[in-house]
Amino acid sequence: MTAENRPARYAFLGPRGTFTEAALLTLPGAADAELVPYATVPAVLDALRRGDADTAVVALENSVEGSVPTTLDELATGEPLQIVGEIHLPVSFALLVRPGTSLADIKTVASHPIAQPQCRRWLAENVPDAEWRAATSNAEAAQHVADGHYDAALAGSFAAARYGLSVLAEDIHDVSDAVTRFVALHRPCTPPAPTGMDKTTVVAFIGEDHPGALLEILTEFSVRGINLTLIQSRPTGAGLGSYLFWMDFEGHVADARVGEALMGLRRVCSDVRFVGSYPRADRVRPEIRRGTHDDDFTEAAAWLDAVRTGSPHS
Repeated sequence: MTAENRPARYAFLGPRGTFTEAALLTLPGAADAELVPYATVPAVLDALRRGDADTAVVALENSVEGSVPTTLDELATGEPLQIVGEIHLPVSFALLVRPGTSLADIKTVASHPIAQPQCRRWLAENVPDAEWRAATSNAEAAQHVADGHYDAALAGSFAAARYGLSVLAEDIHDVSDAVTRFVALHRPCTPPAPTGMDKTTVVAFIGEDHPGALLEILTEFSVRGINLTLIQSRPTGAGLGSYLFWMDFEGHVADARVGEALMGLRRVCSDVRFVGSYPRADRVRPEIRRGTHDDDFTEAAAWLDAVRTGSPHS
């Protein structure tokens, strides 16, 4: 089969039966694609970088536990990749066990480290003597239960049939309406066309720590009426006190206000990594302040040109 007629390949955090796979399957065309599970997020992203996958899907943020550090660090400092879309997936866990297991039988519960804090109170109330064990994914935890290594797993209820397990309890969470944000990634490419309901992600590196360094970055957005939806500091690995800032904000790189903000960041930062402009999963249209529409920037540029050339202007 040639590259032209083979199905698209999607890399995701496996094994089969993860929430990442569930998010991936909501993407157009995913049902006809070749789905390739990998054991870790870095392995998923490296498969995309090598060309072993056309698209990668990974978790980026959870409404309860916040950002996923591994994903942020890999995208901020690894070989560049680009976000082309996002998926918001409601997440509720089930307690999966081997058939015949009761709550009283459970001495160990396995899950991904992001899942356990979302169910901490439920576990304390229902299986107070059980010890928690970490797995690279919730589906892997289910596999370990099926193999007899642990007594129970926190995973999606849809994983039960795949691993021959029973659902002992479902709709497990400490905070209702929890949502995990996943992103679809390609190798660097032209961003999807603007929709008017877009989000942009960049990573800004501060070259020299000094009073007001973060304020300089935020000012580039504030003066152009751009709303930040996420800002997260992460160590660069270059030593204590050396940080980068991961930022999501409303708008598309094609928007004049976003383009000017990015140019401003480029001037005040030691480096800026563009991670993508893509449609928002929630389809929220930003409120654009007076003076920050594209037409306002065009008019202002024409006025300045007139001033510089001595042409009549108002």
